[in-house]
This record gives sequence, structure tokens and C-alpha cells, in this order.
Amino acid sequence: MKIFIDFFPLFLFFLAFKLAGIYVATAVAIASSFLQVAWYRYRHGRFETMYLIQLAVIGVFGGLTLALHNDTFIRWKPTILYWTFAAVFLGSQMTGRKTAAEHLLDKQISLPARIWKIYNLSWALFFLLMGILNLYFAFFYGLQHSKAVRLETWVNMKVWGSLALTFVFAAAQALFLSKHMDQPQAEAQKEE
Repeated sequence: MKIFIDFFPLFLFFLAFKLAGIYVATAVAIASSFLQVAWYRYRHGRFETMYLIQLAVIGVFGGLTLALHNDTFIRWKPTILYWTFAAVFLGSQMTGRKTAAEHLLDKQISLPARIWKIYNLSWALFFLLMGILNLYFAFFYGLQHSKAVRLETWVNMKVWGSLALTFVFAAAQALFLSKHMDQPQAEAQKEE
């Protein structure tokens, strides 16, 4: 169920774009992000930080898109969001306390500090690269095509391409973690 809630605004954005264009899709993304935050708060009695960050970014960049009737702002939004996440992950890496990844997952899994740092850094780099990829598709890919075709290509990449890349990267990360989650058990067995 959480994965549906995580991607709810993205799917509604895509559907609205296909039916009514970028400006309606932007308004739908803002409204659905607000609903996402409200639903989570109602359901869990607290706010989800990731949803709040997404709402803030879509609120600002989507709001500028609608107010100025300029889709440049909404095309920047994924990059700003990815780079915000990258900054959070990198910042947590440098504080010397728990990494962002560890804050998110330490109740589910136990890993050595060195592995948490590697895992955290890999997500920071992934978000950094995803931001660059978004910029490429938003502003530089297919310049020989019409603006409508380029916008359609960007939306398709933003929704389906980024979703696929995220799932592939998350699967690779799960494999990486699985190698290190067994170590504490193996070390405990050696000590016996």
C-alpha cells in the first residue's frame, strides 16, 4: 500500500498530462501531493518528511509554473527534488552521526557503520545522477523535435524511465545489503 501512496501524485500527474496537458497535470500534482501528506498524517498521526519535501518542491515549482504559465519550472522540479535528497544523504554522511539511510532503515536491518556509509553514499550519488538525467531530458534531449514532442518525451522519462531506474537501483542495493546482513550471524556462529 505504501508504494501506491508514494507514487500516487506521479501517476496522477501522468494521467492528467495525457488527458489535459502540462498545466492541468501540474495542478493535479500539487493537489495530490497535498492529499498524500494529509492522508499520511491522518493515517499515522505524524508527517512523513519525504512527502513534506515533495509537497514543498511541487508547491513552489508547480506554483511558479501555473502563476507564470511557464512549464520550465515544473521541468526543473524533479532535479531540485533529487538534488535535495542527494544533499540530505550527503549531509548526513558528513555529520559523523547516523546517515540518512540508517535513519530510514535501522529499525528493519542491522549493518556495520561502514556499510551504512557506502549504502548512504550510493543513494546520494544516484539522486545526483537522476537530477542530471532529468535536466538532460527536460532541456537538451531531442532539440530537433517540436516543443510538444520534447515535453511528452520528458514526461514519459520522468514517470516511466525514472521509476524503472529507481526500481533497478533499489534491487541492486537490496542485493548489496543482503551480502552484509548475514555477516553478524556468521560472526556470532564463529565465536561459538
